[in-house]
Amino acid sequence: MPNRLAGEASPYLLQHADNPVDWHPWGEAAFALAREQNKPILLSIGYSACHWCHVMAHESFEDEATGQLMNALFINIKVDREERPDIDQVYQTAHQLLAQRSGGWPLTVFLTPDGVPFLSGTYFPKTQRYGLPSFKDLLEYVSKAYAQQGEEIARQNEQLLAGLASTLPRAAADEDTLSEGVIAEAVRHLDAHFDSRHGGFGNAPKFPHPTDLMLLLRVHAREGAPRPRAMVLTTLNRMAAGGIFDHLGGGFFRYSVDAEWNIPHFEKMLYDNGPLLRLYTEAFALTGEAQYQAVAEHTADWLMREMQSPEGGFYSTQDADSEGVEGKFYVWSPREVEALLSAEEYAVAARHFGINRGANFEATHWHLHEAEPLWQVAKSLNLDHDTCVARLQAARSKLLAARNTRIKPGLDDKILTAWNALAIEALARGAAVFRREDWLSSARRALDFIRNTLWSNNRLYAGAKGERVSGQGFLDDYAFLLAALIELMQVDFRREDLTFAKAIGDALLTHFEDPAEGGFFFTSHDHEKLIHRPKPGLDHALPAGNATAAFALQRLFALTGEARYLDAATRTLCLFHSQLQHHSAGYSMMTIALMEHGRPPQTVILRGKPEAIDTWHSALARRFLPEAQLLCLGDQRGLPPVIDKPLTPSPAAWLCQGTQCQPPLTDLTALEAVLGLQLQ
Repeated sequence: MPNRLAGEASPYLLQHADNPVDWHPWGEAAFALAREQNKPILLSIGYSACHWCHVMAHESFEDEATGQLMNALFINIKVDREERPDIDQVYQTAHQLLAQRSGGWPLTVFLTPDGVPFLSGTYFPKTQRYGLPSFKDLLEYVSKAYAQQGEEIARQNEQLLAGLASTLPRAAADEDTLSEGVIAEAVRHLDAHFDSRHGGFGNAPKFPHPTDLMLLLRVHAREGAPRPRAMVLTTLNRMAAGGIFDHLGGGFFRYSVDAEWNIPHFEKMLYDNGPLLRLYTEAFALTGEAQYQAVAEHTADWLMREMQSPEGGFYSTQDADSEGVEGKFYVWSPREVEALLSAEEYAVAARHFGINRGANFEATHWHLHEAEPLWQVAKSLNLDHDTCVARLQAARSKLLAARNTRIKPGLDDKILTAWNALAIEALARGAAVFRREDWLSSARRALDFIRNTLWSNNRLYAGAKGERVSGQGFLDDYAFLLAALIELMQVDFRREDLTFAKAIGDALLTHFEDPAEGGFFFTSHDHEKLIHRPKPGLDHALPAGNATAAFALQRLFALTGEARYLDAATRTLCLFHSQLQHHSAGYSMMTIALMEHGRPPQTVILRGKPEAIDTWHSALARRFLPEAQLLCLGDQRGLPPVIDKPLTPSPAAWLCQGTQCQPPLTDLTALEAVLGLQLQ
C-alpha cells in the first residue's frame, strides 16, 4: 500500500511512496506523533538522482523486515534536499559537528522529537561491510540508546545547539578595514591545491569548482597574471577531454571518481551545467579558441533539448542510473560501436574515444573520453584534419542516435528557482558572446516561467512540479535570480527586467537581511522555524547565497543609484571579512564580491538609435570584460537618473563608476582602448 508520501509532488519522495516504511513528509504532524509516542525520529535526506540513495532504498527501505523495524522503533521522515535545502543545510552542518567529518547523501539522522539530532551518518549497508554496521543493527542500537541514555542525549543536544549557533559569523569589520589582501591569499590557496597535470583541485573524487575558476579568471583579468589563467584553462581543457563531459549528448556529469576526469558519477545536475556553460563561454571570450565554443554549444544544446520544459522552466536533474544500473545509458562495448559505424568512422572514433584500449568502466565497458587528440588521430591514420573531423562528427551522430533508443535515466522534473537562475545567467552570457538568439529566447522563456508561476505578491516560491508550487523561496532563489536579471539586462535591456530586479532586491532586504549584524539568513523572517537559522557564506556546489547577494546588490546599485542596495552589500562583506582573512578556502564568490567593492565595475552605457548602437553593443558583448557592466539603452526614455544619459545623433558611450560618469565617447575604437587599458 502507498505510504504518506503518495500525495507529495517531489519525484524523490514519490520514489519511496511504495516502501513498506511508514514515511512521513517533513511537517508538524510527524513531530507531534513522535512527541505523543515518545519515539525518536529517523530523518532520511536525499534526492532523486543520488546513486547511493537508490542503493540504500533497494537494500533497506524496500525490505519488508527492515521497514517493519523502522516503523516499530521510529517516526520516519523523508526529505528531498533539492526541495528543502534549508533542512538539508541545517542537518548536514549538525552531522559535521556530531561525526567530525563531512556529510553527503543519503544523510541519515536520528532526532529527538524536538528535532535535535543525536546521531548521524550517510549511507548504511543492509549487512555489515565497508567498516559500517548493518542498518538493522544500527536501528536497534539507536532505539536502545534513546530509551536508556536520555540525560546524556539531552546534554549532547545542548552542546550541539550551541555549536550550531557558533557557526554564525560574528564581529563584523568596519568598512574602512576591508582588505583586498584576501584575494592574493585565495589565489595562493587554490594554487597550492591545483593539480598541474590534470587540472582541478585536490585528488579524486574531483569536482569542477566553477566558482573557484571564476575567481581565477577575474584575478587574471585584473592583474594580467598568467598563473590564474593557466589554472583555469588547464582545468577546462582536461574536463572537456575527460569523461565528465558527455561527448555525444553534451553537458557535464556531477563529478569524476578519478583524478583524470575520465569516469564520472553519471548524474547530470542543472546547477553544475549553468556555471560551467558560463565558464566555457568566458574562456572563449578570453582566448577566442574554438574548442571552448564547441563545449559551450554542446552544453547549451543539451540544456535546451533535454532539460527545458514546454512551459519554459528547466528541470533539475538526470539520474545516474537507468534500469537500476549506474551509467548503463552512457557506456559501450567495442562491438556495439563497430556495428554502428563504417570502418573509416570506427578507425577515427576508436582511437579518439579510447575504444581501442582496455575497458575503463568496471572492467567490462567503455565510457567515452578523449583518449587521443584528433590531430594525433589524423597523423596516426595519415588523414587530413577536415576528413578526420567529418568522420568523427558522423560517428558521434550515429552513436547518439543509437544511445537515444536505450532506456533513459530518470528525470527529476522539478523546476527550481535558484537552479533556473544559474541557467538563465549562463545562457544570457552565451547569447551575447556567440550571438545566439535561440539562447536568449531560451533564457527569456525560463525567466517568464519564474515571473508568471513562481513570483506572487512580491515573493518567490522555491520551485514547482507540474501545477504545484513549493514553499517559500530561500536566499539562493532571490540572490541567484537577481544576478541572472543583471546579466540578462546586459544582453537585452528591458525596463520591466530592471523593475523586477528592484523588486527582488527589495525582497532580499525586507525578508532575509539582518540589518543589525549584517548579512542574509538562508530562510526568510517568516519562514518555518528550524533548530538553526544559518547565514551561509561558504561556496559549496552552489556559490554562497550571501556572496551572490552582495555581488548582485552592488551591481543593482550601479543601475539604480539607490544606496540601500550598496549598504546591504557592504554590511554583508563586513560581516564575512574575518572568515575571508582566516579561511580563504571556499569563499571565492565572496572574494569576487569584495573585489568589486574595492574597485566597482565600470558601467558602460550605450545610447543612440538601436540600429546604429547595435554594432557597438555586439563588439563589446563578445569581449571578456568581467569588471564592466554593459547597458545598451538605445533611445529608451524614462530610465533611472543614474543611467538616463542624453540621446545623441550618433552612438555614444558613458563610462560610469558608482554614480560618477566620464564625458561620453563617440568612437568605438577609443572606447575599446579605454576598457582594455582598465583591464591591465
